[in-house]
Amino acid sequence: MKLKYSIALGLPLASASAMGADLALKLELPQLNVAEYHRPYLAAWLENSDQKVVANLSVLYDTRKKDNAGTKWVKDLRQWWRKAGREVELPLDGVSGATRAPGEHTLTFPAAKATLDKLPAGQYTLVVEAAREAGGREAVKVPLQWPPKNAQNLSAQGKEELGAVVVQLKP
Repeated sequence: MKLKYSIALGLPLASASAMGADLALKLELPQLNVAEYHRPYLAAWLENSDQKVVANLSVLYDTRKKDNAGTKWVKDLRQWWRKAGREVELPLDGVSGATRAPGEHTLTFPAAKATLDKLPAGQYTLVVEAAREAGGREAVKVPLQWPPKNAQNLSAQGKEELGAVVVQLKP
């Protein structure tokens, strides 16, 4: 599924509710003390109550490898791959990007705005999965209500490959 930017993002509207809500993801990638460190590949997506992917938010992998060879290891993001990855062509427009170094990062999702605005109200789960070559794998889930009624910071804590994961919601 390819996501495209919505022209409505740049247009001022009289009502804030007409634009829908905003979602951002703050995550910590810990510096691991290992002999062979590789930056983790990462996928973030939104699932409905049936655990079906309703929005691919981010897929971070080695986008600079020649002949798109970085996609070879994307399959190590096993949960994402089984639920959505097999059915998409990488790179995903507005979703794919380069891996990130250890530290805190904030990801915003302007390309997913049109998809998020079309979601029916209900209970969803934001899933973040990280996998490293010659390393581990971890997934963190953050339940949320969409659309949010008020500004919220919802969080979960990873154990090894991910640190703090915070979902920032704004109505």
